[in-house]
Amino acid sequence: MNADPNHVRIFDTTLRDGEQSPGAAMTLEEKLQIAEMLEAMGVDIIEAGFPIASNGDFEAVREIAKIVTEPVICGLARSGSKDIDRAAEALEGARRKRIHTFISTSPVHMKHKLQMTADEVYEAVIASVARARRYTDDVEWSPEDATRTDRDFLCRCVEAAIKAGASTVNIPDTVGYATPDEYGELIAMLIARVPNIGKAVISTHCHNDLGLAVANSLAGVAAGARQVECTVNGLGERAGNAAMEEIVMALRVRHDRMPFDTAIKSEMITQASRLVSQITGFPVQYNKAIVGKNAFAHESGIHQDGMLKNNQTYEIMLPESVGLTSSSLVLGKLSGRHAFREKLKALGYELGSNAFEDAFRRFKELADKKREIFEDDLVALVDDEMVRGHDRIRVKSLRIVAGTEGPQSATLILEIDGEEKRVEATGSGPVDATFNAIKALVPHTAKLQLYQVHAVTQGTDAQAEVSVRLEEDGKTVAGRGADTDTLVASAWAYVNALNKLLVKRLRTAPPEVSAAASH
Repeated sequence: MNADPNHVRIFDTTLRDGEQSPGAAMTLEEKLQIAEMLEAMGVDIIEAGFPIASNGDFEAVREIAKIVTEPVICGLARSGSKDIDRAAEALEGARRKRIHTFISTSPVHMKHKLQMTADEVYEAVIASVARARRYTDDVEWSPEDATRTDRDFLCRCVEAAIKAGASTVNIPDTVGYATPDEYGELIAMLIARVPNIGKAVISTHCHNDLGLAVANSLAGVAAGARQVECTVNGLGERAGNAAMEEIVMALRVRHDRMPFDTAIKSEMITQASRLVSQITGFPVQYNKAIVGKNAFAHESGIHQDGMLKNNQTYEIMLPESVGLTSSSLVLGKLSGRHAFREKLKALGYELGSNAFEDAFRRFKELADKKREIFEDDLVALVDDEMVRGHDRIRVKSLRIVAGTEGPQSATLILEIDGEEKRVEATGSGPVDATFNAIKALVPHTAKLQLYQVHAVTQGTDAQAEVSVRLEEDGKTVAGRGADTDTLVASAWAYVNALNKLLVKRLRTAPPEVSAAASH
């Protein structure tokens, strides 16, 4: 791993901490897609999951460890021996592996969550790191709720963890409580007071409850931390984590104030953001820094005038630096396979032969429906094709009767495990009728938590992107669909969510295990 003292390691925990967002659960295939994207981007460490949490998490970590070879693959474990042994088993096939073990150290966590004394926690720190070192010399240790931990006790535990073999020490702001000056001072205090701190890399892990996760992480780097734990789009439980794209671009744009570098290929940031968004069903807010739809948009007349004269008047970075190109007319109904393939390459997509043919067929269908094809249309089309790739249930046909004279009705044909099934259903509106038809063919008790529609581009013939979130017995899943027909896109989104629910039904995660991984 890079030994440059000014190199900041990017530790991506989208697949572990990010997945803890309600509704953000991913299938194995989706996790592999994201892991391969992170590898291509140049991420240093991928926290692939929490192996003891469920069989699904274990399998995901094991498969990622086999397939993704450049980054270090990390598995999370509590301080217990079963957690650590399970993580080690999942990581056996990794070319480069890390076990990340943690335990709470704040008074409120030790008393109410762990019901352990400070001395018992201290001994658990030593035992857990020592056990993890049996399996790998790359061990990371975290004191959960570090920012609310007694400073003397924190120093004592950090020193013990490093002495036991931890080569990385992570300092989590678990509840997003710290301010940048506090967090920077905490890192500086550890560097000054822990005698063996030079034997370990200090890491940040900041939550965004007060909107300070990125600012706190950068304050930690300025104070001496050389690893940042973050997620794509800032995904994570509650208000999320530090956003990887913001960390990377802040270090790049403000190199004058923060002379540090990462290995991230920033031109892939937009593609990674879109991939995580379409897989999780979590849309990126329009004014989100770096990757939001409006991040490089200028509507004010004064701003537009300045941009026309010199783009540096209102842009501190080029859109191309994060992989964003203008949404201009690119292809038409007469475009062939070669032009389509080259355009996809320019947008960062490399599809296999079958996936390419499916995408090209849908492009031709879209070109027959839509007068102008924009880059955003192609992105939505390809992303939607990738979402559908492993579905057991697929929409074959949908016909709707709607209008002021109800009831509205839907005639639906689904392909379920290769067999076509047909049904007619009514509802209080066309969407309700469509969803009732799906329920009739795929019986379930899941409740609809979210139904969201937005247009990919402008115009009445724009593609609609629909996001759906379902909840069943505490399991939450998100689905996505895109089509020029909003109702067809709605059907695809609902069916995509059901496909994920079928997978998630097979994954069992004890509540206490999931809750324990919130550092």
